[in-house]
Amino acid sequence: MKANKQRTAELKAKSAADLQTELLSLTKAQFGMRMQVATQQMTNTSEFRKVRRDIARVKTVLTEKKGAQK
Repeated sequence: MKANKQRTAELKAKSAADLQTELLSLTKAQFGMRMQVATQQMTNTSEFRKVRRDIARVKTVLTEKKGAQK
C-alpha cells in the first residue's frame, strides 16, 4: 500500500504532457503483454495486472489535473 501512495505522489508531481507520454508507454506495454498472452509466451502474468492498475492511476491523476484547471 505504501508503494502505491509513493507512486501516486510521483505521478501528481509530473506535468500533464509527461503523464500523457507515460500513459502511451503503458498502453503500448499492455498491448505487448496481450500479444504475449495470446501466443502463450507470457510467463509472469502478475505484470499484466500491475500495468493495468498503473494505467488507471495515470488516468485518475490526469482527470484530477483537468478538474483542477477549471
